[in-house]
Formats: sequence, structure tokens, C-alpha cells
Amino acid sequence: MMSLVQIRDLRLGATTDSGREVEIIRGVSLDIAPGEIVALIGESGSGKTTIALSLMGHCRPGCRIRSGSVMVDGLDMATAPEARRAAMRGTTVAYVPQSAAAAFNPAIRLIDQVIEVARIHDLMPMEEARAKAVEVFRALALPDPDRIGERYPHQVSGGQLQRLAAAMALIGDPKLVIFDEPTTALDVTTQIEVLRAFKSVMKAGGMAGVYVSHDLAVVAQIADRIIVLKGGEVQEEGTAEQILHRAAHPYTKSLLEAFHPAPRSAATPPVQGIPALEVTGVTAGYGRGRDGQPLKIALHDVSCRLDKGRNLGVIGESGSGKSTLARAIAGLLPPVSGRVLLDGHQLEPGVAARSKEDLRRLQIVFQLADTALNQAQSVGDIIGRPLTFYHGAKGTAREARVAQLLDMVRLPRAMRHRLPGELSGGQKQRVNLARALAANPEVILCDEITSALDTVVAAAVIDLLKELQRELDLSYVFISHDLSTVEAICDEVMVMHHGRVVETLAADRLSEARDPYSQLLFASVPQLDTGWLDRVPQRAAG
Repeated sequence: MMSLVQIRDLRLGATTDSGREVEIIRGVSLDIAPGEIVALIGESGSGKTTIALSLMGHCRPGCRIRSGSVMVDGLDMATAPEARRAAMRGTTVAYVPQSAAAAFNPAIRLIDQVIEVARIHDLMPMEEARAKAVEVFRALALPDPDRIGERYPHQVSGGQLQRLAAAMALIGDPKLVIFDEPTTALDVTTQIEVLRAFKSVMKAGGMAGVYVSHDLAVVAQIADRIIVLKGGEVQEEGTAEQILHRAAHPYTKSLLEAFHPAPRSAATPPVQGIPALEVTGVTAGYGRGRDGQPLKIALHDVSCRLDKGRNLGVIGESGSGKSTLARAIAGLLPPVSGRVLLDGHQLEPGVAARSKEDLRRLQIVFQLADTALNQAQSVGDIIGRPLTFYHGAKGTAREARVAQLLDMVRLPRAMRHRLPGELSGGQKQRVNLARALAANPEVILCDEITSALDTVVAAAVIDLLKELQRELDLSYVFISHDLSTVEAICDEVMVMHHGRVVETLAADRLSEARDPYSQLLFASVPQLDTGWLDRVPQRAAG
């Protein structure tokens, strides 16, 4: 069979600010047959997205294709004139981005954005395009397919918006669809429905696909073939079954090992006496309603306990109240009722009323290091600020402690001169953690701190948290929708749904969950098994 895609000896590079030439893609060759879905996997910086974008004849700013060919349906996207490449985009090859929210214009109705490709390329009359869009919505299992297009992007959920981004790509009947980590930001139950919708639509339309991901379990559900990349080079290639169960290359094996982080070796027995952190009957929400109550209640009478030296995992879908709980404990969202006790001492509801000592003892590490770190400050200044604020450290004493903290989070000391924009995702999250450690806290709230990291980097951060706990006698509240991560670090797991506590279980006894919602959540975690998705029961659309 003739290949739809033929990449031969692709070399792509960039020029740094100092004028140095850097090779990003180093002689990659691959083929994709019509109707075949090929996954590109590897850690951050491996070249996955760069190769995928080359299939559209696109390079990131500062990059260029140096040599090789990228044939898509008979046209070399590396050398063809821009007008020819533009004519291919949306009709022959289409793209589904990682962040659907960033891909949509918030001021234009969804249906008008979905059918834009048909208008730009004059593929069909607009009424016909609208009717086709509704059929695509139906095929993607979107709720209320006849009317959902009349909404604006903010009026649909994250999972629905991700499927609408796929609808935008599919409207022009492309032969090849590029999926760029489209489920990374979704919780497990939403991810299943999105994957199921993608898979059925691709199969029904006989389309080929390139699925970019660092999540092997997701790739196992959708790919026919897997190509493993590292440092811009192909490490291994094979069917999904071969790569998952008979991997030959050491790097592929390390990716598979990182998928299952080592469980918490020996759970610390609960210490009798005063807990490190105790939350009792906390209710909190957003907006200002009547009688001092929030307009939208996000936490309903939540209680939990964290013993010293132990870790509490908090899991649930998006909107379950996990992050709101962390904000309420930290005082960033003052509860309207209930109490938060730190080592038996009641904390003020709002952060502004808490003492400096209370702030020091309870630290929070945010999900997105990109927004949590000041982009204009050096790493040394970011870590040094809490040293001065809490401990009065200055001059050489402060510099020495910054160096110690960088050692602690396994970053080179020379990195203190860099800006956050010059670091990788994993490095930024380590700086985020070092800043919290600078306060010398007793309890750290970790809010989805590994969700934006690839599997290998996330596993390294989890190992680091375990080491720091042993060295510094810390207690963690670990908020996540990634069950394997929670199992790897936590002693107990609290399940939340619609702002309420469903149940709390020992981390090594999750299989004993009694609540149907907990059972659904635990059953929704993708497995390294190519037939897993087809066996998972279908959930109601939405």
C-alpha cells in the first residue's frame, strides 16, 4: 500500500541568541499508511511536536528545516510554496491542539469557528457546513449536538471543548489528523470519553492520525504503531503491542517503568496525638450571595486529617473541589464556616490575618510553575525572597542557603542566575518546590504539581518529594487526578465529588472502595493494555 506520509532523513535546527547552531531533529524517517494511527512518544524536548508540525509545513519561530523531505499525500511540505501548503491545511492535514481553550476565540459562537475551515477553503455552502458540523458533534458524542454550537467557548466543559477542537479539524474531511497531547489537561473520566470519541470517528472516516503524547497508557488505546523519540532521534519503532509488552530499547523500558512509580515503601504509622493538619466542617465558595454565603458553594462541610510524617491524597474529577480545598486551607479563599488547625493551633480563615509564623509553617506549591514564578526574577531571587522574609537571611548567608536548596531539589547551583523562561517544565517545578522549602515548613500543599510534566520528569519529582520528606520530616497534602501518582506517595486517599468528601481509603486498599463514584474513578485510570478502552463501560455523554 502506498504511504500517505513519508518522512525521509528530516533534519531541523535552530540558531540560538549567541549564534550557535542547534540540531533539534536529527535524521528522522517514518511512514504512515492511509487509515493508520501512529503515536510519537517521548519526554519533553524529544521532538514529538516539532515533527508533527512539520507535517503541516510549519516550524516554530527561530527553527527551520535544514534537509530531508516531508511528503504528505504527494506534496513535499518541506519545500512546497506557502500557498500550496496553506491549501493542504484543514483539507488534507488538520491539527487538534493541546489546549482547546487557547484555540477558540471567546467572542465567537462555537459553530462559526468549527465551520471556518469550510468557509476559508470554499469547500461547501455554509448551510451544508452547519449541518455537517452537527453530524460531527453527534459522532463525537457531544451532548445536545443540534444546539451546542450556538454556545460560546466558556459555556462548555473542558472535555467538550477538546472534542469541539477535534470537530474543527474534522470538518474538512482531512486524510491526516495531528493530535498534539489533546487529553493531557483532562481528568481520567473525561479523558476516556474524549479518547473513545476520537477513536470511533477516526475509524469510521478511515483517516490516518499522528498522536503526540508522553502518556503510554493513552497511546495504547488509540495507536496502531508507536515511534519512541529522544533528543530528536528515533529510539524504537513497532506495533503498540510490541512496544508495550516486548520493548527492546533501554529508553523505552525506562518510559514503561516511569509509568508505574514505585509505591510508598513503608507507610508511616499514624502518630497518636495532635495531627499536623486538621480540617473540620469547612464550607467555602466564590462570589457574594445573601447572608454572607457564597454565590457558588464549591466545598460543602469538608473534614479531613493529616497526621505528622504522613501524606493525604485528594482526588476527583475537574470541578470536584480539590484545588478549592487547598486554597481554603492556605487562606487564599477564606472559608465561610469550619476550622483549619495546624498542629492543634486554629488558623485565621484569610491569609492576610495569619501570622508570619503560620504562613511559614504551611506552604503551597501551585500546579503551573509558569504562572507561579515571577518571569522577571532570577531563580536565586525567587528562592531567596522567602529566606529573607521568614528568616531574615541576607548577603552571603542567603546565597549559601539558596545553593543548599538548589542541591536539595537536584538543580545545578549555576542555575540561580537563570530566569524561569530559560528552564524546562520539570526544572521550573523544582524551583517552585525549592521556594516552598525555603520557608522551612511543616506541611506542604501540592496542587497538581506533576500534571503538566511528562511521565519521566513527574516520576523524578515524586522521588524527590519522598527523599525530602525523609530528610526534613514533612507532611504533604497531595492533590491530583492521577491515581498512580497519588498511590506512589500517599498513605491515605480522600475522594471528592461536587465539593463533598465521598470516602477516605488507605492508599494500598483502593480496590476496597464502596462508593460507586470512587469505583468509577479508579476504573477510569488507563492501563498499559491495547484493549482496555473497549472494555471500559460507557458513561453518559457530556
